[in-house]
Amino acid sequence: MMDFFYLIPIAIALGVVGLGAFMWSLRSGQYEDLDGAAARILLEDEALPPAETVSGEGSAADGAAPETDSISGPRRPEAPPRPR
Repeated sequence: MMDFFYLIPIAIALGVVGLGAFMWSLRSGQYEDLDGAAARILLEDEALPPAETVSGEGSAADGAAPETDSISGPRRPEAPPRPR
């Protein structure tokens, strides 16, 4: 029974803090223009520069594989198949 003397004021204090945070978010405009933020991610900020190719290497349009992978870095040459 003594626990209620601690738990009830803590619960009320947390509720007041949560209500205060919600009221702050309303006053500061956090909920304004919800649709604009969702659509903004779909728009491109600027056009990407065209990909440059090294002379004699070919390009992706020619069907040649690019020399670098954007995630793992330079490509390693493929190993020849092992004889069986």
